[in-house]
Amino acid sequence: METSAARLAIGTLSKHTGTNVETIRYYERVRLLPAPARSAGGYRLYGTEHLKRLSFIRRARALGFSLEEVRTLLKLADERKRPCAEVRVVAEAHLDDVRAKIGDLKAMERVLKATVARCAKGTGSHCPVIDALYREPGTPGPALAVARSAIAPKRRSRGAPAAAIRSFR
Repeated sequence: METSAARLAIGTLSKHTGTNVETIRYYERVRLLPAPARSAGGYRLYGTEHLKRLSFIRRARALGFSLEEVRTLLKLADERKRPCAEVRVVAEAHLDDVRAKIGDLKAMERVLKATVARCAKGTGSHCPVIDALYREPGTPGPALAVARSAIAPKRRSRGAPAAAIRSFR
């Protein structure tokens, strides 16, 4: 058991980890972070295990893991034997999502590059970038051969910006 000297107030935990106080409370509510002990005055008192777990959560989130993926990874980390094969399955699925997002971002880059190039050619008040931003996704716009060749149907990860890419066509 940890001594009171090893206990941190929520503000101190926040500063040590760079995590917003409300985010810490949220992680408690969704049970990614266990509820801390309370002082006689009702203040949350976090131990070193909370600090380690919160650092784990922050690092996983920084790598783009969803909350459910983080929950799964924490569950696997909490098991004594730490089944690496199961962790690998979660990480590989996430890697597939990351690669799909990279593909989407590359396609977006090509579309934006072509749109910006069209804008640079204009000397009048007409601006292709502004027009593309006002256009609803799926609404046909001026044909961009680069955009059409850049966007091929592929597996989309959660939150993929396919509609945003299409709106620049």
